[in-house]
Amino acid sequence: MSELSFEQMLEDSLKTIRNGEVVEGTVIDVKEDEIILNIGYKSDGILTKSEYSNTPVDLTTCVSVGDTMEVKVLKVNDGEGQVLLTYKRLAAERGSKRLKEAFENEEVLTAKVTQVLDGGLSVVVDESRVFIPASLVSDTYEKNLAKYNDQEISFVITEFNPRRGRIIGNRKQLVLAEKAELQKALFERIQVGDVVEGVIKNVTDFGAFVDLGGADGLLHISEMSWGRVENPKKVFKVGEKITVLIKDIKETKIALSLKFEDQNPWLDAADKYAVGNIVYGRVARMTDFGAFVELEPGVDALLHVSQISREHVEKPMDVLTIGQEIEAKVVDFNEADRKISLSMKALQAPVEEPEDLVDDEMDADVEE
Repeated sequence: MSELSFEQMLEDSLKTIRNGEVVEGTVIDVKEDEIILNIGYKSDGILTKSEYSNTPVDLTTCVSVGDTMEVKVLKVNDGEGQVLLTYKRLAAERGSKRLKEAFENEEVLTAKVTQVLDGGLSVVVDESRVFIPASLVSDTYEKNLAKYNDQEISFVITEFNPRRGRIIGNRKQLVLAEKAELQKALFERIQVGDVVEGVIKNVTDFGAFVDLGGADGLLHISEMSWGRVENPKKVFKVGEKITVLIKDIKETKIALSLKFEDQNPWLDAADKYAVGNIVYGRVARMTDFGAFVELEPGVDALLHVSQISREHVEKPMDVLTIGQEIEAKVVDFNEADRKISLSMKALQAPVEEPEDLVDDEMDADVEE
């Protein structure tokens, strides 16, 4: 029996490998663009940056000498006696299997957004790409998808067809489910008359929508103040925190108000605006028959055209202007109907008639 050479014994002790085989190797050297692994074969394995990941990386930040990793054999001999390896393709295969299981089990996955595209977001799960269309990113239209770049997001797989390259993720489904839970919890917690906190979500010409944490409530322009609000956009800003009163709840619609009863200006109006009191106010609006004067936010009074002056006034706008501050006397107060009547004429001295002036001159002549 002939003795085997040392080289032959060493070669026989090494395992054989095939293209496509999954092997385990130990990192014996790592460079920025290349990893060298001992895979128990007569030649070391070479893992290039392009076969490590689809994402540009510095390999020295990914592995260290002594680390072990599973890889797949691309070529046993690249022509120079080296074994070419791939990590990303093995990870992609496993990732595809992982995504298939997640699709079948409706499992919630979490991954970082690696790319923002015109039509949606791209995320990578174990080197397998998942596309989330813009319409499935949220329950509302997202104008700026860039805000999701590099962010961790959760989603479910709603379409899995790797042969056609269609692995579709859906974040909208989770957003809707979460909102439904929050809405249910909110409506179980609130009732008419409660005072709650919210955040201004949107402001329109007719009111503001307030996020109450599970549902939006409408703060109508007529409920924004005891006084008059001309333009809600000048009063409220999106993102502003606000404390509101729940005025009404009808199914999923919530009506809000800022007219708290303890701040109702009519609570002490009977004392402040009793008949005979002298008051000050601002001309808020005018009609042909008179001017409406704001005595304070929420309390308006009518100054009839006949009560503006002792002299004849055809129309209020002939002598008054919007925003003008006036002094007047309260001549009528109706608390039940919340009506107040004013008179500027009552504070003016009587106008002397011509015959009165003649009598005054005659009296003066007699005295002389």
